[in-house]
Amino acid sequence: MTAIKHALQRDIFTPNDERLLGIVNVCKAGKKKKNCFLCATVTTERPVQVKVVKVKKSDKGDFYKRQQTWELRDLTEVDAKDASKENPEFDLHFEKVYRWLASSTAEKNSFISCIWKLNQRYLRKKVEFVNVSSQLLEESVPSGESQSVAGGDEDALDDYQELSTREEQDIESMMEMCEYAISNAEAFAEQLSRELQVLDGANIQSIMASEKQVNILMQLLDEALGEVDTIEGKLSSYEEMLQSVKEQMDQISQSNRLIQISNTNNGKLLDEIQFLVNYMDLSKGHIRALQEGDLTSPKGIEACINASEALLQCMNVALRPGHEKLMAVTQQQLLFAELRDTFARRLTNHLNNVFVHQGHDQSSTLSQHTAELTLPKHSPLHRDLLRYAKLMEWLKNTHREKYEGLSRTYVDYMSRLYEREIKDFFEVAKIKMAGTTKEAKGKFATLPRKESALKQDTESLHGSSGKLTGSTSSLNKLTVQGSNSRRSQSSSLLDMGNMSASDLDVADRTKFDKIFEQVLSELEPLCLAEQDFISKFFKLQQHPAVIPPLAQPETEELDGGTPSRIPPQAEHRHSMSSEKDMVRLMMNKIFQSIETELNSLIALGDKIDSFNSLYMLVKMSHHVWTAENVDPASYLSTTLGNVLVTVKRNFDKCISGQIRQMEEVKISKKSKVGILPFVTNFEEFAELAETIFRNAERRGDLDKAYVKLIRAVFMNVEKVANESQKTPRDVVMMENFHHIFSTLSRLKISCLDAERREAKHKYTEHLQSYVINSLGQPLEKLNHFFEGVEARVAQGVREEEVSYQLAFNKQELRKVIKEYPGKEVKKGLDNLYKKVDKHLCEEESLLQVVWHSMQDEFIRQYKHFEDLIGRCYPGSGNHHGVYHPGHVGVLLQHRSVSLV
Repeated sequence: MTAIKHALQRDIFTPNDERLLGIVNVCKAGKKKKNCFLCATVTTERPVQVKVVKVKKSDKGDFYKRQQTWELRDLTEVDAKDASKENPEFDLHFEKVYRWLASSTAEKNSFISCIWKLNQRYLRKKVEFVNVSSQLLEESVPSGESQSVAGGDEDALDDYQELSTREEQDIESMMEMCEYAISNAEAFAEQLSRELQVLDGANIQSIMASEKQVNILMQLLDEALGEVDTIEGKLSSYEEMLQSVKEQMDQISQSNRLIQISNTNNGKLLDEIQFLVNYMDLSKGHIRALQEGDLTSPKGIEACINASEALLQCMNVALRPGHEKLMAVTQQQLLFAELRDTFARRLTNHLNNVFVHQGHDQSSTLSQHTAELTLPKHSPLHRDLLRYAKLMEWLKNTHREKYEGLSRTYVDYMSRLYEREIKDFFEVAKIKMAGTTKEAKGKFATLPRKESALKQDTESLHGSSGKLTGSTSSLNKLTVQGSNSRRSQSSSLLDMGNMSASDLDVADRTKFDKIFEQVLSELEPLCLAEQDFISKFFKLQQHPAVIPPLAQPETEELDGGTPSRIPPQAEHRHSMSSEKDMVRLMMNKIFQSIETELNSLIALGDKIDSFNSLYMLVKMSHHVWTAENVDPASYLSTTLGNVLVTVKRNFDKCISGQIRQMEEVKISKKSKVGILPFVTNFEEFAELAETIFRNAERRGDLDKAYVKLIRAVFMNVEKVANESQKTPRDVVMMENFHHIFSTLSRLKISCLDAERREAKHKYTEHLQSYVINSLGQPLEKLNHFFEGVEARVAQGVREEEVSYQLAFNKQELRKVIKEYPGKEVKKGLDNLYKKVDKHLCEEESLLQVVWHSMQDEFIRQYKHFEDLIGRCYPGSGNHHGVYHPGHVGVLLQHRSVSLV
């Protein structure tokens, strides 16, 4: 630790004029142990600053670097965790709590003691030392001498000096001379002590011999001090002489400065008089344009713009104190104020009339768009009004009240106009959406009676959002039940009804998707165009502000020596923020019905078919992403973001409804289970979702829903398998997990790779379990016999001695084998095949797979028995009739017949 301390002092703290007083090797408690050092340091300059520095070894090299620094005055509490037991953990409370784990309790106690001393000496602030042994502090401060002891340690550290290069080399050479310096430190220390005593004696003799030379040196020093006093006297006289010269130079400098000030003032006075003569005058043409200018023709508007800019320049001239007392200046200011009020009144009245006139023209064309799913375009109105944009900017800078009154008038008028247009637009969209369901009802009227009953059941489920397959959930449920009795005519009718309903659902959903996309595509340019017009017409900045155009010529005049009034930067930033808020407020008032209508349309789509929430989530996410790329702070981006929350909530409800339907599924006790309806429906959901979410921005939402659904499918498959009475549990698990594995392998959903592997594992596990349990019956007695043989061997009986056991001799083996002639084995296998065929459903076509596994397992058992006979009954062969190899031939012959 001493070597590290010296290295840190040399490399890190000495270059920063700091002294290292305390160090502890620590790591963060509860995390991966990455060691670092906490160092207590003080600066060498006054006032002294006490710091706690975190030093860490660099990853790229064998050197240390500062990582974090705290001031000791910011320390509020030191918690040693336990005062009675040895515990290397401790906490330092700065702006937050830092938990540390020291390499040893001794290092921790030494560091805490150093912190206490530094606090007592330099800061004297109240730092709480919690769970710190009083003996530890008393050792640092014996009996009321805290200040002296705390300082004593510091003074002792003050004497420390870093070794020079020469000293380091001398020490290294000395240690090389003593080969045992490292291996035997005590011997090395004794040798150094003896040599030091010899050197001390020599030094004392040398000092005693040089006493005379010291006296001579002292005499020379006294003479030098006398010479210094003489020189100081001469310097004082020279300083008095220079003082008089300095006073004279100061007087000359003051005189020159006064002359310069007089010349500067005369120049400034001339510039100001020239400025008032040149820039406080407005031409007669500009006055006539402000009083009588035509605000309807392009030329008249251009003349009014030029006149208003000239008037604003004259009014914005920066008058210094005293200018207001001039009669001519006062008269010009009164004239400018009168012209400003007159023109502002004329402009406000004219724009109000323009709003009303344009409103009537726009309302007359509104009826043309009611039958189509389109919104009227307002570009002609915007184009006409943008001619007055510069005049609106002038009005904003001169008459804020009239400017705000015009903005309120525009918002009131446009909000009523847009409310009618948007309401009619969404009514057309709802009618077109409702038309899809009416068409579906008309097509289903031609189905057979049973299919119509299924359609009525389907329509009764339309209003319950979140069903597994939306409008086809009842059809799928009945179709699965029909598949269990697929040889009946009624089940085929159900399958035909299911196909028709599915086709109609796809058509309805595609048509709904196109309608919803058209709605969003119509709203997006409308909102962006209106927001762009508002920002341009009312001069409301949505981007970082620059100097206004009217201020640029004034800045140039400033460069030429003419002053001008420019708003401070702080006011500019405040204005930019308030203008953004004003744009947002105006857009909210104008389009206050958009969010409500969108939510109503979304509710209708979700009521028609809960799977519409998938289409809406993809479309809405895409439009939100597009709007944020154009302008993240736009009204459209904010509104669509709020509506997206509603769509996401409906999507979550749809997923929750599917999970709830899985949990409520009931199976028939009289028929075999087969593929469960929610397993088939998950497949349909995944196929539909993969089609909808292809290249979608919010793929993560679908991945989360997949995980929830597949977990629910796994859990409910096991629940149904446990409750099944007609079909064995292993068959239910095997068939359904095989179907799940096939679905996930075909769709290649990356987020469900772990579940796909799990489904394959469960399918394989239950297939093996079903095979083993079923094969326990054909050769049951033979199995029991060889289980007993294996038990004897496991108990320690030698294999060749098993045949001498009374219950397991060769005669007993012959009896057991004679009970299983070829016909009996074949009969047992036939019954097993029929039973397996009865258990399995036809949808998964697993009969051949299961039967192959049973044949392989049967052959494995047979070979195992044959091996046991060969080892436990040596010398027995076919001629003795101990075992019957024809069993395998019978099995293989039966397997080939069954596969054909």
